[in-house]
Amino acid sequence: MTAITVGELLERGELKVTAIAGTAGLIRKVTVPRIQKPGLALTGWPEQLHDGRVLVIGGTEIEYLIDHEAARTTGIATLMKSDPACVVVCRGLESPRELVEQCESRGVPLLLSQLTTADFIALVTSWMNDRMAPATEVHGVLVDVIGVGVLVTGKSGIGKSETALDLVVRGHRLVADDIIQIQRRGTHVVGRAASVLGHHMEIRGLGIINVKDLFGIAAVRETKRIELVIELREWLESEEYDRLGFDDRHDDILGVEVSALRLPVRPGRNLATLVEVAARNQLLKIQGTHSARTFRESLDRAMKKATIEDRSAAESK
Repeated sequence: MTAITVGELLERGELKVTAIAGTAGLIRKVTVPRIQKPGLALTGWPEQLHDGRVLVIGGTEIEYLIDHEAARTTGIATLMKSDPACVVVCRGLESPRELVEQCESRGVPLLLSQLTTADFIALVTSWMNDRMAPATEVHGVLVDVIGVGVLVTGKSGIGKSETALDLVVRGHRLVADDIIQIQRRGTHVVGRAASVLGHHMEIRGLGIINVKDLFGIAAVRETKRIELVIELREWLESEEYDRLGFDDRHDDILGVEVSALRLPVRPGRNLATLVEVAARNQLLKIQGTHSARTFRESLDRAMKKATIEDRSAAESK
């Protein structure tokens, strides 16, 4: 997990924050994408506090600090001992003098947000989760095929970009080509294009093309959850390939199991059609229909029925 600095948080315009004390600590790092509320710490009870978090103080806490002198001494001292990354006072409320002094002396940034406490917590938590999510980069192409995020991988020159271009021509949507930036979001992974590449594609013989300009905004999208990985491989006569599809395969991406297929490539195989059919089949699986297993079950029932009929015929003779 990548840590972020308080200075980065301060630069987020949507959070409407300004620094009022402890600016020497803007290089301090937020290590957990969750906020911290003071709670019982204002009474001197430190057990629920954790270091490296954004400590958020709202209207109720400010009123308590104003009304209780012990909270402005013991309570604030307890907060500071937890070593928060920074302290944020919401609703544009004036901070108690003791809090300002403690933050300044300890080098803990004290920030003031004009947002309500609930709005600030929602926005900062969403941003931190996105910014600090486990991430990686892979070489391939990511396409939205009938709503299924398909990540096509394979060695250079095997036809990934050409396959994606064919899918775009058929009405599907490009997310990213060449370098795919992947982040983990809870129990799934999401891919997007590297910022420099955008919706450009490199097609051998054509050069670099802009899919958004060529096919319109409906032909692209910014991000997509990855639900299927298809690896393109050169066809080898010596290698056995799955012809039945009874057993599902999975690839591990940032600790998330994602359905995976291996497609052998040879002249005459329409890769775009195969990828589209694979996406449709994956959509059926997501909805609870596994065609190969359903066929196997039907075949088993037919064989059992035939066996019973043969036995009955033999016994009747």
